[in-house]
Amino acid sequence: MNQNDNKKVTKVSDETTENRIEAKRVSQEQLKCEFDYIQAEKLLRKMLQKGLITEVEFNKIDALNRQTFSPFLAEIMP
Repeated sequence: MNQNDNKKVTKVSDETTENRIEAKRVSQEQLKCEFDYIQAEKLLRKMLQKGLITEVEFNKIDALNRQTFSPFLAEIMP
């Protein structure tokens, strides 16, 4: 079998790319919420590591923090 037999070429243009990707602008308020959530999560994780809270408490507080700060990526976070 020749190496060129199974190759396909797809032309990518700006129009094709623009149709697939929708740019989403992030406001200053959204960035602040994201930053605040990340800071809270770091603090919470340190508390967990030091044994100040349990895994169950960590998960409950983290869920509340997601509601409070509404981080941008909350939809895909476990």
